[in-house]
Amino acid sequence: WAARKTALREQDARREGDPGWYRRRDLLGMMLYVDAFAGSLRGVREKLPYLRECGVNYLHLMPLLASPRGRSDGGYAVSDFRSVQPQLGNMEDLEDLADACRGAGVSLCLDFVMNHTSEDHAWAKKARAGEPGYRERYFFYESWDIPREFEKTVPQVFPTTAPGSFTQLENGQIVMTSFYPYQWDLNYANPAVFNDMTENLLFLTNRGIDVIRLDAVPYIWKELGTDCRNLPQVHTLVRMLRMVCEIVCPSVLLLGEVVMEPAKVAPYFGTSEKPECHMLYNVTTMATTWHTLATGDVSLLKRQMEAVCALPKSALFLNYLRCHDDIGWGLDYPWLGRNFGIDEVAHKRYLNDWFTGRFPGSDARGELYNDDPRLGDARLCGTTAALCGLEAAECEGDPFKRERAVACDLTLHAWMLSQSGVPVIYSGDEVGRLNDYAYHNDPDKREDSRYLHRGAFQWGPAALREDPDTYQGKLFQGLRRLEMIRSEEPCFDAGADVWVEDSGDSRVLALCRRSGDRELVCLFNFSGQFVSAGVDRTGSYTELMYETHYSGIRSVELWPNGFAWLLRDRERC
Repeated sequence: WAARKTALREQDARREGDPGWYRRRDLLGMMLYVDAFAGSLRGVREKLPYLRECGVNYLHLMPLLASPRGRSDGGYAVSDFRSVQPQLGNMEDLEDLADACRGAGVSLCLDFVMNHTSEDHAWAKKARAGEPGYRERYFFYESWDIPREFEKTVPQVFPTTAPGSFTQLENGQIVMTSFYPYQWDLNYANPAVFNDMTENLLFLTNRGIDVIRLDAVPYIWKELGTDCRNLPQVHTLVRMLRMVCEIVCPSVLLLGEVVMEPAKVAPYFGTSEKPECHMLYNVTTMATTWHTLATGDVSLLKRQMEAVCALPKSALFLNYLRCHDDIGWGLDYPWLGRNFGIDEVAHKRYLNDWFTGRFPGSDARGELYNDDPRLGDARLCGTTAALCGLEAAECEGDPFKRERAVACDLTLHAWMLSQSGVPVIYSGDEVGRLNDYAYHNDPDKREDSRYLHRGAFQWGPAALREDPDTYQGKLFQGLRRLEMIRSEEPCFDAGADVWVEDSGDSRVLALCRRSGDRELVCLFNFSGQFVSAGVDRTGSYTELMYETHYSGIRSVELWPNGFAWLLRDRERC
């Protein structure tokens, strides 16, 4: 606290006076890789005018702390929490960027990898050498007896690329590695680990980081005989981090990455008396959205939104369509099986076939990640535009397919913006970035298909964003209009009443929002056909995107993969 500079203390005071500042409807996020977007931290600073042109006021920089080349898992194997990868710049450059962002009204988010360090971290090197006090920071064993007991109950994270949860070192010692062999799990039962990791976190907040993303937080407590996920001690640790931040840096937010269904995600908000994370990732809705696009049936999405809408309004989610990671099909298969007779393995195969373009009639273009033929399971990679069919349309030179793909892309973004919380765009999606297949020729990346959507920002095509006759212009200008409508319409307030209704058609989702005497009905057609659907309302409504007027909205014609934002005219309420 004593080292926190004046500008940050002033921000602390302002935000303490406005504790709901991060719940504003004009907050718009973007996540990007520094090297892919602008080459370096200085380059990102130079590109701030572009980010502001995009309407971005929340910037998430993907992992940039020191990590060993070729053994970094995309930067998630940190070898030094207080150094930046040298090719991106240094810690002074990061602080300069944070200062520039603050001056431009942009909050800066950074990943904080809590569960593990790189095997190249100073602690790990000392532990490997047997230095007293450092083996106890990890989980070291002399034989496989205890590790085998762990593996009876602990699920594998990457069963094909990194099977098991332990790695035997060259000296015969065994260490816990839940993710990859070069990522050693930290032992938070050792108070020195929590103390030192908390100090690392505060070092970053004092450089000007506004939002700390707690990576893989459900994994951080290990206990024999359990699945080592979501244990009660995890919540104690997160609560302690929240308390520390409220004392030292009260303007800083904690963002929890909890890749699970809403029932298991919600506890990470804590309670009003014992708060934990300020925001959480809405992973389930993201995955179910893509499932809904492939099936053309909104039943599962409607069910899940009912669960989300039932949560307290204080629960704030970060919503997104695509991110740096793959799409995992962690859907509610017991419910799908009971109600639709859907088999999990067969359905996952269908979804992956659909989004890789192998299923007849699909124009989606993606690639698989961690394919496990034995289990019939795999995750999916690809940009939003490519998964919506834009890449196929461009390859075929088909203007009809191009228009359909652009419409689908905008509808999915409208759906994301309609949800309560903070919408975050993946860099390049604002101009319809396509897949980047160059990673196949890079020896450091070719084994990881996630680089399909992690490629370099395409500045040439992005220059077409002002041309409404290009797909880049259609997407950029369409998305900006959606974002501006959202920022101006009170129905999008985080405190608005939100619920889902029956649209009369299984292909169309109806989401309703109400703030005071204002009501907004959002309709989304997830099928490739023209559909007439709506909700039981009389009176006059105006569609906000295209300014079409309706008298009653029981039957609104929606274009294939189209949407409507219908605001009830106040003078006739």
